[in-house]
Amino acid sequence: MQRVRVSAHQASVQKLGDSQITLSPKFRLAAWQSSSLLNQTSESEFTPCVEPLIPGLPDDIALNCLLRVPVASHSSCRVVCKSWHLLLGSKERFFTARKESGLRDPWLFIFAFHKCTGKVQWEVLDLTSFSWHTIPPMPGKDRDCPYGLRCIPIPFEGSLFVCGGMTSDMDSPLDLVVKYEIHKNRWSVMNRLLTARSTFASGVIDGYIYVAGGNSADLLELNSAEVLDPSDGKWRPIANMGAHMASYDSAVLNGKLLVTEGWLWPFLFSPRGQVYDPKSNSWETMAAGLREGWTGSSVVIDGHLFVVSEHERMKLKVYVMETDSWETVPGAPVPEQICKPFSVNSRGCTIYIVGCNLHVAIGHLRRLREKSNQKVFVQWQVVDAPKEFSDLKPLNSQVLIA
Repeated sequence: MQRVRVSAHQASVQKLGDSQITLSPKFRLAAWQSSSLLNQTSESEFTPCVEPLIPGLPDDIALNCLLRVPVASHSSCRVVCKSWHLLLGSKERFFTARKESGLRDPWLFIFAFHKCTGKVQWEVLDLTSFSWHTIPPMPGKDRDCPYGLRCIPIPFEGSLFVCGGMTSDMDSPLDLVVKYEIHKNRWSVMNRLLTARSTFASGVIDGYIYVAGGNSADLLELNSAEVLDPSDGKWRPIANMGAHMASYDSAVLNGKLLVTEGWLWPFLFSPRGQVYDPKSNSWETMAAGLREGWTGSSVVIDGHLFVVSEHERMKLKVYVMETDSWETVPGAPVPEQICKPFSVNSRGCTIYIVGCNLHVAIGHLRRLREKSNQKVFVQWQVVDAPKEFSDLKPLNSQVLIA
């Protein structure tokens, strides 16, 4: 297991030569200065600089270098000159420039609360440089109660929806929906849910956001479900679930929404599960092996459902649809530095587990040789969080691309 230590004040140096970089020979400083980045800057605030961005480098290459500077280092870098201040003085301008340059890197957004004060906050981990920064607080005075809401990402659009939850007295569910856009670095209040709900299932299928079940007032369980079309911002009802149930976890697999109500250990009853097919707008009961072996938080990678089990020595396991059974993935269990409660997310063939104090375990799925019966195994590394996060616990984590 590889372990990475990260300082809150020093950021790792990133390497050039990323295959995702797209450089244009016409992309020069003069063109950049006249782009939409500067529409909010008056002539009195900006005077074209005749000096190169970085002496000895063409401006297009220099700009791509600056667009890779960790956000944690912006405050010190923007005092170098007016052009650097213009680019790095605003997260909105910085991420808009990254988008225009075609840079597509992963950022881990972590919704956490302080275990002593109960205050909530968002922390963002740059998964390239392993440096941290914050984003503006979410709107809504009732967000002081962090439980029961759902965070739903649309990763390649760089947007994140936060839906539902509970009021601060934990008595009534919320219908509030807010949206964060990384390229604008701001939150917007969206159309409310049709039904106020907490502790519900959610997922994105073909760009549409689905929510189902959950708790209503007095903790009564719901069977209703609805869908959001992000293009018009409107929620519409869909078929009711086959049961009234709150959700412990959910996942989208093969174009269907899988919802499990969770489990108690040892099992006091067989857990329930439902599967929604948007093509037929119908629900069916989840297969017995799938719902009974779903004993942790899930991610879907390459069309396979993986679960980080909260039992079984915190091992990673994968669902085998053909036999309706689960298999343990070879490799070490989740590193011991990752303590409960934790949140699980993924991108590509990489799993991210955020534990108490916001330490992050990164699990790399590797393919074994073709002659082996096992298809993949997992290797872990740990990214230590800064000491000031020692009283934070994660509620949710999502990967956005920007």
